Amino acid sequence: MRLTLGSAVAAALLAATAARAAEPVQPIEPPKAVNAAQAELGKKLWFDPRLSRSGFISCNSCHNLSMGGSDNLKTSIGHNWQKGPINSPTVLNSSLNMAQFWDGRAKDLREQAGGPIANPGEMAFTHELAVDMLRSIPQYVAEFKQVFGTDKLSIAEVTTAIAAFEETLVTPNARFDQWLKGNKQAINDQELRGWQLFKSAGCVACHNGPNLGGTSFQKMGLVEPYKTDNPAEGRFAVTGNDAERFNFKVPTLRNVELTYPYFHDGAADTLAQAVDTMGRIQLGKTFTAQENADIVAFLKTLTGDQPQLVMPILPPSSDKTQRPRPFD
Repeated sequence: MRLTLGSAVAAALLAATAARAAEPVQPIEPPKAVNAAQAELGKKLWFDPRLSRSGFISCNSCHNLSMGGSDNLKTSIGHNWQKGPINSPTVLNSSLNMAQFWDGRAKDLREQAGGPIANPGEMAFTHELAVDMLRSIPQYVAEFKQVFGTDKLSIAEVTTAIAAFEETLVTPNARFDQWLKGNKQAINDQELRGWQLFKSAGCVACHNGPNLGGTSFQKMGLVEPYKTDNPAEGRFAVTGNDAERFNFKVPTLRNVELTYPYFHDGAADTLAQAVDTMGRIQLGKTFTAQENADIVAFLKTLTGDQPQLVMPILPPSSDKTQRPRPFD
C-alpha cells in the first residue's frame, strides 16, 4: 500500500514538474548565495548619500526599496533638482536581467553601479571623489579591508559590494509562483483568465522566463509607432545601429503593481493604460475592458515577498571628509 501511495505521489510530482516546464514563465527562486560580508557593506553604500556631490542622493533615492525598487516618478530627480532623462527601472530581481539600464549599456550590476555616481545629472560626483570620501572615514577603510582582504579601496571594490547587495534583492513566493508550483488555489478565476490571455495574445513572446522580461531588446512601437516627447533612443545610443533605434530592454513584470508609472518615459500612469497601449502598439490588438481587467488582475499576482531589511547605521564622517555641496 505504501509503495502504491509513494508511486502515486511521485507520479503527481512528475506531472506537476512537467506542467511547470511547459509554461513560458518559471518561478522566482529565493536569493542565491552571495558573499554576505560584501552584501552587508554594499547595503551601507546603497543607502549612503555621501556618494553624491550633494550628500543628499543615494542609490535608494531612485530605487526606493520601500516602493518596489523604483521611485514612482515619470523620470527621476537628480542633482540640483535636474529632471532625469528616463524612467527609473526597478532594481528588484535586476540580477536576472541580461544587461542593465533601458538601453543595456552596462553588461552587469557591477558595471551599472558606478554609472549614477559619476553622472552629472544624477549623483554628480566622480569615482575619484567618491573613493576619497570613503577613504576619509576610518570605519569604512577598516570594513573594506576586512571584506576584501586588502588595503586597496577603489571604485572596483565599491561597485562589487553594491552589486553583491543588489543580488540579494530577489522577490520569490508571488501568488503566481505558488500557482506554477502546483497550488491551484493561489490565483482566482479572473487572474487565471488573464494569464491565459497574456499567453494567447502574445505578451509572453517578450515577457517570459523567471523575470517575465529582461532577456531581450525590443522595438517600442512594433506594430504602431509609439508617440513620445522623450528623447531616449534605446540601443541606438549604444551601438549606433539605426536598426536598433527605439529598441529598449524589455522590463520585468515582477512586482509591476508597485513600479508605476510605466514605460521608459513613464507615460502610462496605470496598469490598465499600459496594457491598452502595449496591446495596440506591440501586438496590434485592442483589448476589451474585461480583457484588460483580466490581464491587470494577472499582473497583480506577480508581486513577491519584498526584501526585509534592517537599515544600516552608516559610519560617521571624519574631520577630513569632504562636506556636502547640495547647492553647487
